[in-house]
Amino acid sequence: MARKFSHDVIEKNSILLLVLTLIVVAIGGLVEITPTFLIKTTIEDVKGVRPYSPLELEGRNVYIREGCYLCHSQMIRSLRAEVERYGHYSLAAESKYDHPFQWGSKRTGPDLARIGGKYSDEWHTLHMQNPRNVVPESIMPGYPFLATTALDYKHIENDLRALVDAGVPYSEEDIANAKADIEAQATPDADTDGLMARYPKAVARDFDGNPAKITELDALIAYLQMLGTLVDFNDQEKADFTQ
Repeated sequence: MARKFSHDVIEKNSILLLVLTLIVVAIGGLVEITPTFLIKTTIEDVKGVRPYSPLELEGRNVYIREGCYLCHSQMIRSLRAEVERYGHYSLAAESKYDHPFQWGSKRTGPDLARIGGKYSDEWHTLHMQNPRNVVPESIMPGYPFLATTALDYKHIENDLRALVDAGVPYSEEDIANAKADIEAQATPDADTDGLMARYPKAVARDFDGNPAKITELDALIAYLQMLGTLVDFNDQEKADFTQ
């Protein structure tokens, strides 16, 4: 009877109901919001993780624009079946420069967190033109226009500056060399010393088989080929063991 009486009192007293509702909402909000202010203490630094090179960033923009994230996650969970299929489970630090991040659990296609270096550039080119060329059972649509669409990177400096505002540590040197770095990474036999110094382990070559033009497919493949390649997990496991 006491419980019923208390409940009735709350329901019939609008001021009391409002006050208690505000208290509950405030507590829930604090529980959700407070961890975001502690993000630097909850995501550890991992050796090898760096911001995207300008070409990789442009490829990621194409990836998001075409909705690839709707069918492909980039989050390998620490389950035996997933680790055996895809590779080492995902680390939060690997996505700390992603805005927005590509984690998730919806998979129409396979997880792409460790796709870098798994297939050749030619495989990716055929796959994007017509996925059935390499995966007969695929239901993915083709994106042949990417190979003929010139990459528009005239605003790449603005993209990097926006990411700096979001906390990505691009330097003024990185921003000043952004266009040159795109051209160096996608052009055969280009001088890539500066690119490699700014973005270690960046893959520099003609990606789509057409060295005469830098295309959206060049950028997309450059992005895919670096996913999961920055962290040496043998070193990471040793570091975890010694901590």
